Amino acid sequence: MTPRFRRHVVIFARAPRLGAVKRRLARDVGALAAWRFHKLNTGDLLRRLAGDPRWSCWLAVTPDRAALAGRGLWPAACRRIAQGPGDLGARMGRVFRTLPPGPVVIVGSDIPGIGVPHVAEAFRRLGDHDWVLGPAGDGGYWLIGARRRPVLRLPFQGVRWGGPQARADTLANLRGQRVALLGELDDVDTGADLARVRGSRDAC
Repeated sequence: MTPRFRRHVVIFARAPRLGAVKRRLARDVGALAAWRFHKLNTGDLLRRLAGDPRWSCWLAVTPDRAALAGRGLWPAACRRIAQGPGDLGARMGRVFRTLPPGPVVIVGSDIPGIGVPHVAEAFRRLGDHDWVLGPAGDGGYWLIGARRRPVLRLPFQGVRWGGPQARADTLANLRGQRVALLGELDDVDTGADLARVRGSRDAC
């Protein structure tokens, strides 16, 4: 991979402010526990992904001011950028359009199972596909990546975010393009999700 077409992995995250993150989870476990999960999981993900020499790491932060004032909030040396305004599709589309040349993979910060092998496999699949998606069990996706060559056609128009149709809507917009699917992973949205993750860790 020449420097001109370097790989880019982008972690989408909210600034870890108490009461402003994982509100659905907070309804089940309280604001402090939800904040702690968000902060620790984002930090762990950064530590896993940021140091790999096969790609450049970016942290796309909301709210935008946190991208400028975020020194000390996150443990790894990952370049920070603002997500900007709009819905999730507008914000991801902005990243796909504006990063330096090379394939781009975006992941969320609330999926404990993401590891280096997942990201490496996503980039491998982009070698002969236009797009790659990592399905989530709730009908969304935990990863989306684009080759961005020779033409970038964004698939986010009309996607119903936050519900079980998000992946189906995105795939419908990608008809006619070569799409690879990875294995399914789940994010943590509820107290039951968090208990399941903690249980699986304790069993290891």
